[in-house]
Amino acid sequence: MTVTIPEKLFFKIGEVCDLAGVQAHVLRYWETEFPMLAPQKNRAGQRTYRRRDVEMALRIKELLYDEQYTIAGAKKRLANELRGAHREPSTAISPKPPARSLRPPPSLAARFAAQPATTDTPTNSNQRSQLRDLARRLREILDLLDEGDEKIAARRSKRA
Repeated sequence: MTVTIPEKLFFKIGEVCDLAGVQAHVLRYWETEFPMLAPQKNRAGQRTYRRRDVEMALRIKELLYDEQYTIAGAKKRLANELRGAHREPSTAISPKPPARSLRPPPSLAARFAAQPATTDTPTNSNQRSQLRDLARRLREILDLLDEGDEKIAARRSKRA
């Protein structure tokens, strides 16, 4: 989402809220957490944001809301970005990675159902014997679990 910042020298807190899509108390909280977001106050005590403050507020919102960073993680990320910008002013900023998806991952069952049962690489006899050994051990574990369940059920029935 690209926000067009008007060509102005100063912005009031309400204007920054509209641009960033957050409420004023959120911006004031961010000012306490992010030292790089520090609007000046005019003689009446009202916050006056400059363009760089508006850009910083938009970047903070992007990190917290879109990229799902924690406050601490966003602080570190911004500090690294600012340090990098001061060291290499002539280089272009590298493109940011895509935002994380908020969709839940597909279930394991759906993943395995979508995959073909056979693999592309043929298994050799050593691999087959290792797989048989692994299957045997897994069956032993299942048997132990079943025995444990039976013992627990027997104990419960004795108590009742």
